[in-house]
Amino acid sequence: MKTTDQNNNIYALSKLLNSAEAVIIGAGAGLSASAGFEYSGERFEKNFADFIEKYHFGDMYTAGFYPFLSLEEHWAYWSRHIWLNRFTPAPKPVYSDLLNLVKNKDYFVLTTNVDHMFQKSGFDKNRLFYTQGDYGLWQCSVPCHAKTYDNEAVVKQMTEQQLNMRVPGSLIPLCPVCGKPMTMNLRCDNTFVEDDGWHTAAKRYNDFLSNHKRSKVLFLELGIGMNTPSIVKYSFWKKTYAWPFASYACVNLNEAYAPKEIEAKSICINKDIGSVLKHLPMSVI
Repeated sequence: MKTTDQNNNIYALSKLLNSAEAVIIGAGAGLSASAGFEYSGERFEKNFADFIEKYHFGDMYTAGFYPFLSLEEHWAYWSRHIWLNRFTPAPKPVYSDLLNLVKNKDYFVLTTNVDHMFQKSGFDKNRLFYTQGDYGLWQCSVPCHAKTYDNEAVVKQMTEQQLNMRVPGSLIPLCPVCGKPMTMNLRCDNTFVEDDGWHTAAKRYNDFLSNHKRSKVLFLELGIGMNTPSIVKYSFWKKTYAWPFASYACVNLNEAYAPKEIEAKSICINKDIGSVLKHLPMSVI
């Protein structure tokens, strides 16, 4: 697509945002990457040089699946990963820019991201559904019960007290019910815990959808890849097709597209999300 076409699409998206009665945001890893949460390159090399030297890791994502031989080393890696991607401010104001665009709209956010950046940036927590978990939560690894636990205080201790790529054994989290090791509350397999907060958010999202089936809705997809397309991308496509007044917009660097069945109701912008959001207010008449 030509640059002029992309600019026209940004202008069209501005008009669509202005006229929408409701905006449903679907956000994936590409949105956080645009905000500076990159899992490879300089950011990774600066914070994990010792792990890279020992294990030749190429990025934070794949490193997270490595079967460390001890829990002390496992939590040395993961505490840094959590602190860097959950409790450290985003390098760029992409989430704040997005909030400024929708804060006066009737909006809801469906996201596969686990970095909690929406809530940290000021989005209404009652309008957020984190489907895949939260870096800031632990759960029982079995799991023996459906409850999650805040981990910020212990993770901070782990980052401060680790030595030679190991945390003190006294900081290793154990389940308060069964005594088994705790693990991240991330949807990696069928042990993922959907706690009370998860179910409450799911109900709010489904209620929002039910209340807007005949509204002028904009499904705004930002940075969704093909790891778990059924959660956001495919569901947005289906609803755009089925709902009479719905529109679909996709902003994703080199990955923005729509199926032919909804092309007439879609806007696709193959550019960096942050740069597009910066230009949207300026494009409004």
